[in-house]
Amino acid sequence: MRIITLCCAFSLLIPLPLLAFESDDNTLLNGSFSGSVKFATDYVFRGESEVADGEIPAVQASITWTHNEGIYAGLFGSTNKFESTPDIYAVVGPYIGKSGEISSITYNVFLFHYMYPGADGVDYTELWIKAGKSFGRFNVDVELTPTLNDWFGVDGWSGVNYAIHPSTTLSNELTISGSLGYQDLNGEGAEGWTHWNLGISKSLWGLTFDLRYHDTDVDSSHKVYGSPQGLKIFDQRFVFGFSKNF
Repeated sequence: MRIITLCCAFSLLIPLPLLAFESDDNTLLNGSFSGSVKFATDYVFRGESEVADGEIPAVQASITWTHNEGIYAGLFGSTNKFESTPDIYAVVGPYIGKSGEISSITYNVFLFHYMYPGADGVDYTELWIKAGKSFGRFNVDVELTPTLNDWFGVDGWSGVNYAIHPSTTLSNELTISGSLGYQDLNGEGAEGWTHWNLGISKSLWGLTFDLRYHDTDVDSSHKVYGSPQGLKIFDQRFVFGFSKNF
């Protein structure tokens, strides 16, 4: 039943960007719609597999309305599975934010609320703060993302993700990008971890293909994820995916 429900939800979410562009001027309230769909062998978030080490495929979709002044709002959805929390089978994330540029420095500030249908007491919210600077073909983004309530519903736990995201596009339009971050986690029994990834992506036939390596410093001594089950979802891995933007 959960699989049927999830498939129905994504079947409704994926066509939304297409329906949004059926109007003559493609606008609503001085804003326009965009969307994306992605399929991948895994869904890795800050070094952690969100689909139980690839036990189920990663299927994601999003739709965003963006105002002419850079204010935007949208909805993200993805398959999700944690063996330690069997009630979780998807994540849905509404978000709202503002992006723009000041003196050649781009910024993007938004609220993202993580919701897990079918599971109780695990929803939480983060404030994403990102700034970027381009140097020719080379670009660097920095990120500061604190939680605004109990992390994953654990009483008294809070976190801040610090990360840097460099990227460059070669003359053949091949993009090399990566990320190095630290997910700080505070509270009784909590412990943070370092995470990183490096990959290449290329746009072909209207799709974007991406091959990426993910890893962390989580080992058997980690207070939160040092168990065999925890190490399994934080293990090093290659992830292949392709996406379509609308």
